[in-house]
Amino acid sequence: MPEKKVRIGVIGTGGIANAAHLPGYAQIPDLCEIVALCDIDPKALEKTLQKYPVQHTFTDHRKMLEMDELDAVSICTPNDAHYQCTIDALNAGKHVLCEKPIALNARQAREMVETANRQGRILQVGYNSRFAPTNQALKRFIDHGELGEIYYARAQSLRIRGIPSWGVFIDRERQGGGPLIDIGVHILDLTLWFMGHPEPVLASGVTYQKFGTRGDVVGFMGQWDHTRFTVEDFASALIRFENGATIVLEASFVANIREEVHNTTLLGTQGGATTTPFSITQERHGSVFTYEPRVPNPNINTHYAEMKAFVECVRSGTPPLVTGEQGLMVARIMDAIYQSAELGREVPVAS
Repeated sequence: MPEKKVRIGVIGTGGIANAAHLPGYAQIPDLCEIVALCDIDPKALEKTLQKYPVQHTFTDHRKMLEMDELDAVSICTPNDAHYQCTIDALNAGKHVLCEKPIALNARQAREMVETANRQGRILQVGYNSRFAPTNQALKRFIDHGELGEIYYARAQSLRIRGIPSWGVFIDRERQGGGPLIDIGVHILDLTLWFMGHPEPVLASGVTYQKFGTRGDVVGFMGQWDHTRFTVEDFASALIRFENGATIVLEASFVANIREEVHNTTLLGTQGGATTTPFSITQERHGSVFTYEPRVPNPNINTHYAEMKAFVECVRSGTPPLVTGEQGLMVARIMDAIYQSAELGREVPVAS
């Protein structure tokens, strides 16, 4: 492995950059260094510079990408800028870690993947849940056949009162949707990974907007501007796969439930499992039992692990755990769910 540090640039210096990407890279100074920051908002850039002083700053990402001394970039912008920033970075010869979702739609995502392949550059997508030690342990159980054939999954990411009061999370034009494309994509990606990424063929989805446009609903993440709320606040879907398997997906910003749920339930022919808590249920010797495996360091920061993995892939030239193609599959399913909800019927998942 080369000794040279990976030189990182970060495009977008908002919440996810300051909470995840920048501290994640800062945790591994022996492997990488942050050399450039970019944000269209000079105030956001200046605020970030107070904690992460770097020599090179930009308000135009294209100018930053002209730097020969830049090896890789993190795309930490709102969703509507993922596509162009990633395309420009890849064409400039940089490796890319793009925050989730990969893009606003599958058309954009497909072009991003094709560009990465054409340029011979890494395109990793920011689905950090895969880096949780318990999820990686469950994947090992699955890969060793402990669950047998996984034929059904229920993927849930449900908040009680969790509409973000910052950013563009309530703006459909810039975000692409509500909880489905914000937190639903996380649990869907994780579930697809467990199931080995079977090919999706059909989706039936529904979306609801029952709370977001009201001014009388309490916000646990601050009070959002209900007059500007243009996304769904709950979504559910049934996804069918070529191999006969199915996933039921549920995602909410607001729901009248007792407690929040962020969990995947897997049903297999040899066993079942849940992610939260991490448990496996099997039949042996005429009895059915559930056990909860313990793994070392279960509470690591998965974002930091994600950054480290990206840097190691750039250094070694190995494929990332979360590939652009897998991010594209999630985008294809998202497109189909939103289309199904609009049309009121099941629709094909475009290839």
